[in-house]
Amino acid sequence: MRYQKTIIDTNELTPPAPVQLCYQNVNRSCVKAPYALGPHLLLYLLFGSGAALAVLGNLLVMTSILHFKQLHSPANLLIASLACADFLVRMTVMSFSTVRSVESCWYFGNSFCKLHSCFDGIFCYCSIFHLCFISIDRYVAVTDPLVYPTRFTMFVSGKCIAFSWVLAVVYSFSLFYTGITEAGLEEQISALTCVGGCQVGVNQSWVLIDFLLFFIPALVMITVYSKIFLIAKQQARKIESQSNKTAKSSDSYKDRVARRERKAATTLGVAVIAFLISWLPYFIDSVIDAFLGFITPTYVYEILVWIVYYNSAMNPLIYAFFYPWFRKAIQLIITGKVFRQNSSSVNLFLE
Repeated sequence: MRYQKTIIDTNELTPPAPVQLCYQNVNRSCVKAPYALGPHLLLYLLFGSGAALAVLGNLLVMTSILHFKQLHSPANLLIASLACADFLVRMTVMSFSTVRSVESCWYFGNSFCKLHSCFDGIFCYCSIFHLCFISIDRYVAVTDPLVYPTRFTMFVSGKCIAFSWVLAVVYSFSLFYTGITEAGLEEQISALTCVGGCQVGVNQSWVLIDFLLFFIPALVMITVYSKIFLIAKQQARKIESQSNKTAKSSDSYKDRVARRERKAATTLGVAVIAFLISWLPYFIDSVIDAFLGFITPTYVYEILVWIVYYNSAMNPLIYAFFYPWFRKAIQLIITGKVFRQNSSSVNLFLE
């Protein structure tokens, strides 16, 4: 993964117009983008609003699920952990990326450049693995809703969360702190390196591995949700054909559970689609760039990166749109009613 492309000012002649540098009077300083004050402030507002939305939205998701007892389920535990990853993207990545994108300079040192890139990788793959496990959870819930509680327990959900975080952390730190991804790119990295830049090179072999770590879980999610919607369609037809006054009470209960699980699967399916749409262009560009000598213009790369970042703010909006219980939980949190005694036992479900 690369996190900034920069241009080295190698022109020894006096430029016809003053050139802004990240660090004045420093040899091999990166060139700073000459934005006017208006666009400058507009970009800060645009990126800052996305970061604020990511913080507020994911904080509300985590607070809702952890506070209200009715939401303490294996599936919601996965969602809370996913929201935690999106929240940490804002806290450890987006703030610094905002400065980098607007100023076209990295002012936070080489050591933090590598750590920043590592954090970006961790939360990227952590989100991918979480969404993959969530899709499997939804498949079990929809195919056999009555047996599901005994198959996908809190313990199983905890193991999925631990696997997602540990694998993402180990893989990302191994990539960025061993230098294996930069093998064979020494000349290109040297040519692109300048003071005030943050370049992390990934060679062709590792960029393919990165892509596979995205593509394989994505393929699993697409396959699983395709099966879920086919099964849901069959269940809906079956329920409609068997809907009559002589239906057994146990069948009616099973039908209600099945409808609830299908609705949850639909909501999370939308979240997965949004994730894939956000991340796929970035990964495709990374592969193309690695094989064609890093030809992507800086502004195109920044656009792709910020589409990815905005995905961390998208899931809470999806939940708010599809989940009545989330809207009710937000209302209770914002009005301060969560501080009342026994507020954790409030009924959030309308049905």
